Amino acid sequence: MSDPIVSFDEAAMRGELKELVRQTVEDTLNALLEEEADDLIGADRYERTADREAYRAGHYERGLTTTSGQVILKMPKLKGMRFATAIIERYRRRETSVEEAMIEMYLAGVSTRRIEDVSEILWGSSVSAATVSNLNERAFEAVEEWRSRPLTRPYPYVFVDGIYLKRSWGGSFENVAVMVAIGVNDDGYREVIGAAEGFTESAECWREFLSWLKGRGLSGVRMFTGDKAAAMTGAIAEVFPEAAYQRCTVHFYRNVLAKVPKSKRSQVAAMLKAIHSQESLEASMEKASDVAAKLDGMRLAAAAKCVRDGIAETLTYTRFPMRHWRRIRTNNAIERLNREIRRRTRVVGTFPDGKSALMLVTARLKYVADSEWGSRRYLDVSLLGE
Repeated sequence: MSDPIVSFDEAAMRGELKELVRQTVEDTLNALLEEEADDLIGADRYERTADREAYRAGHYERGLTTTSGQVILKMPKLKGMRFATAIIERYRRRETSVEEAMIEMYLAGVSTRRIEDVSEILWGSSVSAATVSNLNERAFEAVEEWRSRPLTRPYPYVFVDGIYLKRSWGGSFENVAVMVAIGVNDDGYREVIGAAEGFTESAECWREFLSWLKGRGLSGVRMFTGDKAAAMTGAIAEVFPEAAYQRCTVHFYRNVLAKVPKSKRSQVAAMLKAIHSQESLEASMEKASDVAAKLDGMRLAAAAKCVRDGIAETLTYTRFPMRHWRRIRTNNAIERLNREIRRRTRVVGTFPDGKSALMLVTARLKYVADSEWGSRRYLDVSLLGE
């Protein structure tokens, strides 16, 4: 005889559990409201005391959308006193986490109509497009305040880069640059210190961006790390003349390998990496000279010229503590943020204006900065004082 098979309706069980949680939330909130009413009145229900300050006058119902579902709150009405609760803000109809979820969906590129559908499925009540817009206006105010915050501490290392997005400009759709800067502060932690839109990565745009950072308090910069862009390097030299410039070694490798046939790229890549694995500036320059000579021998004159012309600006990191070298000689620290920006903006496609593009990018940067990314120590900056 076969063993009996036990089965259950999973959908029904989930429904029961969801209703149990919703009912528990509703009962808990209503119990807290009753406790608040008792404290305000100075007497329990039906209690007769001489020093009570008000009297109960029934309840009125008020809906509240929570992540557990729609709950009905029984708001006490009082005679002789207005009931003001600290549990639920006045006129609030949704739990804060629900509003945050809707803002997150919008900032992630979800359309307003889709947010209405998702809110109906998840929380049992839909929201209007106007409500979503109002929520995002409030979110954008907080994002803009964070983007323009004062920079009150020194940042020895700063990484800068630009990323291109499509947006409407004068009736046509064009690429515009969003320039991003992250800094390593004097405690060794990374911070997103700036994001701004520029029509192109021109010298004027970079000069305005760096001047804006300096005006907000950016100081103590010993080295900028970025890709090879004459406009960027010229603006850095003009706005922060005391800071050194490090050309990202990864971008340097790409420029050299672009002049090498595919069949030889792996070999040349290993040769280039050997340059930056040396223990001193002198050893790296000597190795670079050997690599350029080998490239000439391989009939790769264009690649050899690229190495000779550009190797010096990729070795600026050797002026700083050796334990910092691996992390300050590339723009990898900011490339991770660029990937996150592209992932979030890809679903939008073309932005209607500059504000929406910049706010979405800044909101994602703030989200990443507030996560584990910004809570892990990146460098031991105390080594700079040795």
